[in-house]
Amino acid sequence: MFDPEQVTPLTEFQRNAKEFVKRLHKSGRPELLTINGRAAVVVQDAAAFKSMIDRLEGDYLHEAVQVGIEQMEAGKGRPLSEVVRDLKSRRAGAQSRRKSA
Repeated sequence: MFDPEQVTPLTEFQRNAKEFVKRLHKSGRPELLTINGRAAVVVQDAAAFKSMIDRLEGDYLHEAVQVGIEQMEAGKGRPLSEVVRDLKSRRAGAQSRRKSA
């Protein structure tokens, strides 16, 4: 969760936005902004946010590949030629429905 030092009222952030942005750039850590003492939004340096998203996407891709490997090992895979044929068939069907609409 958040360190208490990284929880700030929104009004304080608004009064000192430039200083907060400098701190966000320097720390790379997100900060929680509150309204009336309740969590409202999280702010973070753009480069740190991009890095976090890249890691999450990498984790997601790794997990998806792992699931695919497990499915193939369990005999649940399909030959590539069959998949390509099915995709072409679906695409042709979608195009003919658009033309008739």
